[in-house]
Amino acid sequence: MMRGFAEYFRFYNIERPHQSLGYKTPDEVYESAIGGGARIVDKFSKSVSEGSSEATGPQQEAA
Repeated sequence: MMRGFAEYFRFYNIERPHQSLGYKTPDEVYESAIGGGARIVDKFSKSVSEGSSEATGPQQEAA
């Protein structure tokens, strides 16, 4: 069963083009980092000044 899952996921992610991804494979979209999914934003890589509303404002949850 595990080998069957591995074979299916390999096919699905590496070989099968997806219409919703512009007929690219999920692997191609992931490697290019362009489109097809949620964008991850690193809010903690920048220093935020203490007086900014970003530092004191309410936190928002991801949609």
